[in-house]
Amino acid sequence: MSNTKVSTFSATLRDLAMLEAVAKYHGLNKSATIASLVRKEFWRVFPGGTAKIKPDHGAKVEA
Repeated sequence: MSNTKVSTFSATLRDLAMLEAVAKYHGLNKSATIASLVRKEFWRVFPGGTAKIKPDHGAKVEA
């Protein structure tokens, strides 16, 4: 029986290695790292939120 790695997303081996390095650096697992990066990018692109996703109460919002 061989050990195989199964991923639920498509990525090159290089991308996966980069994700693992960032996750290890931050002390997170790969899933949490992806979610964190998505949150950061979302607020960078939509600083005021969207119709469905509003900033947290009291959050500093720059126009």
